[in-house]
Amino acid sequence: MKEEKGNKFLKFFKEIIPYIIVIILVLLFKKFVFAPIKVNGESMMDTLKDGDIMILNIIDYKINGLKRFDIVVVDEGDELIIKRVIGLPGEKVEYKDNQLYINGKKINDKYASHETEDFSEVVPKGEYFVLGDNRTNSLDSRVFGTFSKKEILGKTSLVIYPFNRWGNKE
Repeated sequence: MKEEKGNKFLKFFKEIIPYIIVIILVLLFKKFVFAPIKVNGESMMDTLKDGDIMILNIIDYKINGLKRFDIVVVDEGDELIIKRVIGLPGEKVEYKDNQLYINGKKINDKYASHETEDFSEVVPKGEYFVLGDNRTNSLDSRVFGTFSKKEILGKTSLVIYPFNRWGNKE
Protein backbone atom coordinates (compact mmCIF):
# COMPACT_ATOMS: atom_id res chain seq x y z
CA MET A 1 0.00 0.00 0.00
CA LYS A 2 2.82 2.40 0.93
CA GLU A 3 4.60 1.61 -2.31
CA GLU A 4 1.43 2.40 -4.31
CA LYS A 5 1.09 5.81 -2.58
CA GLY A 6 4.77 6.50 -3.24
CA ASN A 7 4.34 5.69 -6.92
CA LYS A 8 1.28 7.98 -7.16
CA PHE A 9 3.20 10.80 -5.54
CA LEU A 10 6.18 10.27 -7.84
CA LYS A 11 3.92 10.17 -10.89
CA PHE A 12 2.11 13.36 -9.74
CA PHE A 13 5.45 15.08 -9.06
CA LYS A 14 6.77 14.15 -12.52
CA GLU A 15 3.60 15.57 -14.09
CA ILE A 16 3.80 18.94 -12.34
CA ILE A 17 7.56 19.52 -12.81
CA PRO A 18 7.11 21.12 -16.27
CA TYR A 19 4.53 23.54 -14.82
CA ILE A 20 6.81 24.45 -11.94
CA ILE A 21 9.66 25.09 -14.37
CA VAL A 22 7.44 27.31 -16.54
CA ILE A 23 6.31 29.32 -13.49
CA ILE A 24 9.91 29.78 -12.34
CA LEU A 25 11.01 30.85 -15.84
CA VAL A 26 8.14 33.35 -16.11
CA LEU A 27 9.00 34.83 -12.70
CA LEU A 28 12.70 35.09 -13.60
CA PHE A 29 11.84 36.62 -16.98
CA LYS A 30 9.59 39.19 -15.27
CA LYS A 31 12.25 40.01 -12.68
CA PHE A 32 15.25 40.33 -15.00
CA VAL A 33 14.04 40.95 -18.59
CA PHE A 34 10.52 42.40 -19.12
CA ALA A 35 7.64 43.36 -16.84
CA PRO A 36 4.31 45.17 -17.22
CA ILE A 37 4.08 48.69 -15.78
CA LYS A 38 1.08 51.00 -15.45
CA VAL A 39 1.17 54.77 -16.03
CA ASN A 40 -0.31 56.56 -13.03
CA GLY A 41 -1.23 60.19 -13.46
CA GLU A 42 -0.86 62.80 -16.16
CA SER A 43 2.80 63.78 -15.78
CA MET A 44 3.81 62.18 -19.10
CA MET A 45 0.93 63.59 -21.17
CA ASP A 46 0.77 63.98 -24.17
CA THR A 47 3.11 61.05 -24.83
CA LEU A 48 1.59 58.67 -22.28
CA LYS A 49 -1.85 58.67 -20.73
CA ASP A 50 -3.03 57.76 -17.25
CA GLY A 51 -3.84 54.03 -17.21
CA ASP A 52 -1.63 53.03 -20.15
CA ILE A 53 -0.08 49.60 -19.60
CA MET A 54 3.48 49.40 -20.89
CA ILE A 55 6.31 46.90 -21.07
CA LEU A 56 9.29 47.71 -18.87
CA ASN A 57 12.54 46.59 -20.50
CA ILE A 58 14.75 45.74 -17.53
CA ILE A 59 17.82 44.47 -19.33
CA ASP A 60 18.28 46.83 -22.33
CA TYR A 61 19.45 49.87 -20.39
CA LYS A 62 21.91 47.75 -18.42
CA ILE A 63 23.48 46.65 -21.69
CA ASN A 64 23.09 49.80 -23.82
CA GLY A 65 22.94 52.50 -21.14
CA LEU A 66 20.63 55.48 -20.98
CA LYS A 67 20.35 58.28 -23.50
CA ARG A 68 18.76 61.69 -23.28
CA PHE A 69 15.00 61.52 -23.86
CA ASP A 70 14.68 57.79 -22.97
CA ILE A 71 11.52 57.05 -20.99
CA VAL A 72 12.44 55.32 -17.75
CA VAL A 73 10.78 53.82 -14.70
CA VAL A 74 12.30 55.10 -11.48
CA ASP A 75 11.94 53.74 -7.96
CA GLU A 76 11.15 56.95 -6.10
CA GLY A 77 10.89 55.12 -2.77
CA ASP A 78 7.15 55.24 -2.15
CA GLU A 79 6.18 54.47 -5.72
CA LEU A 80 7.40 53.80 -9.23
CA ILE A 81 7.34 56.83 -11.50
CA ILE A 82 7.65 57.06 -15.28
CA LYS A 83 9.68 60.02 -16.56
CA ARG A 84 11.98 61.10 -19.38
CA VAL A 85 15.77 61.33 -19.03
CA ILE A 86 16.82 64.94 -19.63
CA GLY A 87 20.20 65.28 -17.91
CA LEU A 88 23.02 62.74 -17.99
CA PRO A 89 25.76 62.36 -15.35
CA GLY A 90 27.94 65.45 -14.96
CA GLU A 91 25.83 67.72 -17.18
CA LYS A 92 24.43 71.15 -16.37
CA VAL A 93 20.71 71.16 -17.17
CA GLU A 94 18.98 74.51 -17.57
CA TYR A 95 15.63 75.77 -18.69
CA LYS A 96 15.49 79.46 -19.62
CA ASP A 97 12.47 81.01 -21.30
CA ASN A 98 10.99 77.57 -21.98
CA GLN A 99 14.16 76.40 -23.75
CA LEU A 100 16.37 73.46 -22.71
CA TYR A 101 20.12 74.00 -22.43
CA ILE A 102 22.64 71.25 -21.70
CA ASN A 103 26.08 72.54 -20.70
CA GLY A 104 25.07 75.92 -22.16
CA LYS A 105 24.11 74.46 -25.56
CA LYS A 106 20.52 74.87 -26.80
CA ILE A 107 18.79 71.49 -27.20
CA ASN A 108 15.49 70.86 -28.99
CA ASP A 109 13.09 69.28 -26.47
CA LYS A 110 10.14 68.18 -28.60
CA TYR A 111 8.61 66.24 -25.71
CA ALA A 112 7.74 69.10 -23.35
CA SER A 113 3.97 69.44 -23.72
CA HIS A 114 3.63 72.53 -21.50
CA GLU A 115 5.76 75.45 -20.45
CA THR A 116 8.71 74.67 -18.22
CA GLU A 117 9.64 77.08 -15.46
CA ASP A 118 13.23 78.28 -15.43
CA PHE A 119 15.71 76.24 -13.38
CA SER A 120 19.36 75.25 -13.38
CA GLU A 121 20.81 72.02 -12.03
CA VAL A 122 24.16 70.25 -12.21
CA VAL A 123 23.67 66.48 -12.40
CA PRO A 124 26.08 64.64 -10.09
CA LYS A 125 28.32 61.90 -11.53
CA GLY A 126 26.44 58.60 -11.69
CA GLU A 127 23.04 60.33 -11.48
CA TYR A 128 20.29 61.21 -13.98
CA PHE A 129 17.91 64.16 -14.15
CA VAL A 130 14.37 63.18 -15.21
CA LEU A 131 11.29 65.23 -16.08
CA GLY A 132 7.70 64.43 -16.97
CA ASP A 133 6.56 65.63 -20.40
CA ASN A 134 3.68 67.53 -18.78
CA ARG A 135 6.06 69.89 -17.01
CA THR A 136 3.38 71.90 -15.18
CA ASN A 137 1.91 68.73 -13.65
CA SER A 138 4.92 66.54 -12.88
CA LEU A 139 6.74 65.54 -9.74
CA ASP A 140 10.21 64.75 -11.04
CA SER A 141 13.88 65.60 -10.45
CA ARG A 142 12.90 69.21 -9.78
CA VAL A 143 11.20 67.89 -6.62
CA PHE A 144 12.89 64.55 -5.83
CA GLY A 145 16.39 65.38 -7.04
CA THR A 146 18.46 63.24 -9.37
CA PHE A 147 18.35 59.45 -9.51
CA SER A 148 21.15 56.91 -9.57
CA LYS A 149 21.27 54.15 -12.18
CA LYS A 150 20.39 51.72 -9.38
CA GLU A 151 17.11 53.58 -8.81
CA ILE A 152 16.22 53.35 -12.50
CA LEU A 153 14.50 50.02 -13.04
CA GLY A 154 14.52 50.09 -16.83
CA LYS A 155 13.40 51.78 -20.02
CA THR A 156 9.93 51.71 -21.48
CA SER A 157 8.30 52.86 -24.69
CA LEU A 158 5.86 50.11 -25.73
CA VAL A 159 2.19 50.65 -24.80
CA ILE A 160 0.30 47.34 -24.88
CA TYR A 161 -3.04 48.50 -23.45
CA PRO A 162 -5.46 50.03 -24.20
CA PHE A 163 -5.31 48.40 -27.61
CA ASN A 164 -6.18 51.62 -29.46
CA ARG A 165 -2.92 53.10 -28.10
CA TRP A 166 -0.82 49.99 -28.86
CA GLY A 167 2.64 50.81 -30.12
CA ASN A 168 5.99 52.40 -29.49
CA LYS A 169 5.90 55.83 -27.86
CA GLU A 170 8.99 58.00 -27.82
